[in-house]
Amino acid sequence: MSDNPIDVLNGRLAEIVALLERLAPQRPPAPDFALADAFVWVRGRHTLQPVQRINRVDIGLLKGIDRNRDIIVDNTERFARGLPANNVLLWGARGMGKSSLVKAAQAEVNRRLALTALAPLKLIEIHREDIDDLPELMTLLGASDCRFLVFCDDLSFDHGDTSYKSLKAVLEGGIEGRPDNVLFYATSNRRHLLPRDMMENERATAINPGEAVEEKVSLSDRFGLWIGFHNCSQDDYLDMVNGYVAALGLAVAAERVRAEALEWATTRGARSGRVAWQFIQDLAGRVAAGA
Repeated sequence: MSDNPIDVLNGRLAEIVALLERLAPQRPPAPDFALADAFVWVRGRHTLQPVQRINRVDIGLLKGIDRNRDIIVDNTERFARGLPANNVLLWGARGMGKSSLVKAAQAEVNRRLALTALAPLKLIEIHREDIDDLPELMTLLGASDCRFLVFCDDLSFDHGDTSYKSLKAVLEGGIEGRPDNVLFYATSNRRHLLPRDMMENERATAINPGEAVEEKVSLSDRFGLWIGFHNCSQDDYLDMVNGYVAALGLAVAAERVRAEALEWATTRGARSGRVAWQFIQDLAGRVAAGA
């Protein structure tokens, strides 16, 4: 062995590198996307877990949001066919079917794609708390030949949370940006994804209030489509209820359904698709029990 100090140092460094490589956690191989049409990002394992049974409703049961439905399905289908499409922010009233529409749109688009030679669109869910992993997830998806709809439900950011900057870079503006085979959909109760008092505080304390607020608002600007969901009318609510009654084949008099559905909404203090479904769950259970 050489006594040259440089050679000795290089040898030690090589040993340290080899030791670190053995100690470093091995990244799991890329998932087999043929296993399922939907996957969930698992942060601790840095991989995607296939979802064999997606929790969703048929798109025909989503009542009172016809225009939003058509916009989302059209945008999603264009992307699935390799045509230009926009990232989408679905924002607004809670319980009005924002996340349900995303999942139902993927199923509807894949139904249409099944009539062609095109591969199905894959749905990837990433949880709000894992947004920092988006660059890693994008790298993984970008290496595949499939097309992916990355979906984050109930996305919002609070005081001191800087992870929104990772999302901004992924959507637009970063060196790599979003891969051509990936589209990003998010749902939120907030149009700008940030609490109003956080934005007002920026105005009050910043040296240049306009620039501070613009930096926060620019996140939602990176979504090409903003789809608003608003509280539904009584007629829309009853349409939702009647649609579920027909789909489940419940043999209940229309007068009873109407009266009980309105009473249910009154006790809940709201009318929405979620409230309609919760009422139907209760009604179906009582009908099955003979009540």
